[in-house]
Amino acid sequence: MACGKWRRPRGESPSGWTRSSPTGFSAWAAGLPGLWPRIMVSWKGIYFILTLFWGSFFGSIFMLGPFLPLMLISPSWYRWITNRLVATWLTLPVALLETMFGVKVIITGDAFVPGERSVIIMNHRTRMDWMFLWNCLMRYSYLRLEKICLKASLKSVPGFGWAMQAAAYIFIHRKWKDDKGHFEDMIDYFCDIREPLQLLIFPEGTDLTENSKARSNDFAEKNGLQKYEYVLHPRTTGFTFVVDRLREGENLDAVHDITVAYPHNIPQTERHLLHGDFPEEIHFHVHRYPVGTLPTSKEDLQLWCHRRWEEKEERLRSFYQGEKNFYFTGQTVIPPCKSELRVLVVKFLSILYWTLFSPAMCLLIYLYSLVRWYFIITIVIFVLQERIFGGLEIIELACYHFLHKRPHLNAKKNE
Repeated sequence: MACGKWRRPRGESPSGWTRSSPTGFSAWAAGLPGLWPRIMVSWKGIYFILTLFWGSFFGSIFMLGPFLPLMLISPSWYRWITNRLVATWLTLPVALLETMFGVKVIITGDAFVPGERSVIIMNHRTRMDWMFLWNCLMRYSYLRLEKICLKASLKSVPGFGWAMQAAAYIFIHRKWKDDKGHFEDMIDYFCDIREPLQLLIFPEGTDLTENSKARSNDFAEKNGLQKYEYVLHPRTTGFTFVVDRLREGENLDAVHDITVAYPHNIPQTERHLLHGDFPEEIHFHVHRYPVGTLPTSKEDLQLWCHRRWEEKEERLRSFYQGEKNFYFTGQTVIPPCKSELRVLVVKFLSILYWTLFSPAMCLLIYLYSLVRWYFIITIVIFVLQERIFGGLEIIELACYHFLHKRPHLNAKKNE
């Protein structure tokens, strides 16, 4: 702490020393009562981040690792098992946020159809939106169905990145010429193996910040479009491609248009969570559009997406300038597909399992040399396969093409 000049006030004894700086000892001491709660809260953030990290790290090695060879034999069975294993970890942040940190989730609008195949489009208010959506999907759908489009750099993160690769999330570089082929391969793969999925896409491409909003408004000004305050202008190329491809593969039932809002505090980045700045409430407003109601042409589908974002801007304006809820839409809270008792049991079991799992794996590593060798070899495999082949999802695609596509093509040649 910087030191100011010390002086003795007039008319006081030598013991009455104070600091001339307004940010001196007295101000610091006065701020101590408010400082301690912030320090204590930050430990919650550290606990949250570390619990998620170690769960994903040891879960990737000891739960997903043993099933990696299965993709060489049956990619469809590998996908079926892996989806469910990953979903067990996805319940952990939901349980921690709601049980330990008191986050309240309110969902209004249209009801979900449990297990239906859909594309989920959502405004990207913070970098954490994708994780907070799990609180919604655990009650109204199945976490094992969700896939996310996210930036490719995340796949290199130990633990988290390995699990996302195993979950077959779609990693993108935000350049359509580089992403189109990968989008096409992944979506065709899901359609071929008849894998139901709910694919989360952020058409805005990035979260809402002052810089991203300025770029969006510059784009709007150059193209004669409306300037937005609460959303960014969407990029529709990827969205229209995904919808058309899934529709052609008969693997799409609906599009879920979700608007997310935070009425009190907004944790913009992972750093806010690390400091214990968890949202008090998260509001989701859902519009469900059956696939039969969507436009068929690419141009009309792009226009349809832009109109949804115009509606989001007005909806969020009413939210933040009003009572900070979506009740003004006239649509009440959606009844969850699962009972609160069932959700409570799942959350309790999730915290119990993942609290015990990581220490138990550490104990096995300490006690048995065979487990230590497996631990080291699996880490090496996770790191090398990503650098050499590009990720587990790339290897999975290659295995599927070799085991299923190639015999199919050979049979056609013989005919």
